[in-house]
Amino acid sequence: MRPFAAGLIAVLVVGLGTFFAFTKANPFARPYELEAVFANANRVAERSPVRIAGVNVGEVTKIEALEDGSGYARVTMEIDDEGLPIHRDAQLKVRSRLFLEGNYFVELRPGTPGSPTMASGGTLPPQQTAAPVQFNQVLTALQSETRQDLRTLLREYSSALKGPGARGFNEAIKHWEAAYRDTSQVSDATRGTEAHDLSRLLRGQGRVFGALSRNPQQLSDLVTDLNDTIAGFARQEGNLRATVPALRDVLREGRPALASLNSALPSVRAFARDALPGARSSNATLDAQLPFIRQARGLISERELRGLARKLQATVPPLTRLNTRVPATLEQYRALASCQNRVLLPFAEQPIPDPSFPWATGQPFYKESSRALVGLSGESRLADANSPYFRVLAGAGPTSLVQTGESGQKLFSSALLPVDGVRPAKPAKRPVFRPDVPCETQEPPDLNSTTGVGERPVAATARKAPPAKQRRQRSDALEALRDYTRDSRAGREAVDPLVDPSVIGDQEKKEEKE
Repeated sequence: MRPFAAGLIAVLVVGLGTFFAFTKANPFARPYELEAVFANANRVAERSPVRIAGVNVGEVTKIEALEDGSGYARVTMEIDDEGLPIHRDAQLKVRSRLFLEGNYFVELRPGTPGSPTMASGGTLPPQQTAAPVQFNQVLTALQSETRQDLRTLLREYSSALKGPGARGFNEAIKHWEAAYRDTSQVSDATRGTEAHDLSRLLRGQGRVFGALSRNPQQLSDLVTDLNDTIAGFARQEGNLRATVPALRDVLREGRPALASLNSALPSVRAFARDALPGARSSNATLDAQLPFIRQARGLISERELRGLARKLQATVPPLTRLNTRVPATLEQYRALASCQNRVLLPFAEQPIPDPSFPWATGQPFYKESSRALVGLSGESRLADANSPYFRVLAGAGPTSLVQTGESGQKLFSSALLPVDGVRPAKPAKRPVFRPDVPCETQEPPDLNSTTGVGERPVAATARKAPPAKQRRQRSDALEALRDYTRDSRAGREAVDPLVDPSVIGDQEKKEEKE
């Protein structure tokens, strides 16, 4: 090897050894990197230390602004093995070594052991990072409204200590012992009864606070509404003053109830411990039930089943009584339907035979019956020529007929020709009425009727001529009717001889005088 090449290699080796000796850099090592998003990097510079409980465990290697324009900054850090492991619920805070803006470092809280660990290159969201409060922010917080509220608080507090207020404050001190004792019991209860109870509580609170921080507008509205509520209480100072003694009485009465509740808590705690696995496994069931509960809530709203139930409340008792009587009614309906299917319908569809015209095809009863009643169709009509009266077809002839009615009376009629016979023949006796026999078990009526004897004709007998006086009275009555009709048409006053028969007698006296 030439001396120049050997000298160049020696210089390079010495330079590299000096560099690694002073920088302590290891090119073969793969350090653990952690990224975090801060709302304000707050003058954190590269090579700023990362500490856990005041011990340096790494340093900041890179600071850059996010490209989405949100104003957040991404800080990249290298963590030594002494600072590992780092969990997903880890928190980072930028703190200053001096109060007046100097020498900032990143404080790391690696998280709870029960939380999953983060791999190298993981990123913590802004909800898990925080920047220190600056002196100018402290001064900005004391604006005019805040200073005015502080003065109001101090003034009201001084007013409360005047006169009996300070005495009442001194008298309240003797109750602090019980309050501190109860507070210590509550604090001890918050630690839980099993391992990781407190960590689960903190993790749940972290999720709640994270949800609140993800909705700053809703959180702002909540604070504003709470401010309005407190202001409303302040405007009701008199009512609040009257409520405080009543609240004291409530606390006095409520202490025994709380003592009873406290004695029952061990049993409830044991039940809760046993029910905890079932409650954890029921999350999937509850998630599946939420759509049904949402639909059921709408179904039982005032506009749906709740209003319907209120309206049906008065209807349900009558419906109950109706249901107790429905079986008897349905039995009658069943008997009627069976009678209709087995007796009435076969009878209505059976053709009516006519022995006098055996070649003609008979029509069913339901067609013949409607034709027989066609004359009654104009009974209720008022707008046609038939008017609302029944029409009777009358006839006469040289043959006089006589028949015996149902009660034995003689009925006479006239016809053109003698009657050869009647169909159906009149039965010898009236059919027996049997209401005890169900209609569905009876036989349909037989329409094959026989021919019976017709009404016998009556011969006319000669009558004697009426006497002369009777013939004259008839002639006078006819003449009086003619005079009444003539005078009525002429508009003259006239007396109806059918209403006042004396008119006919006056006519006879007039003729006798003449």
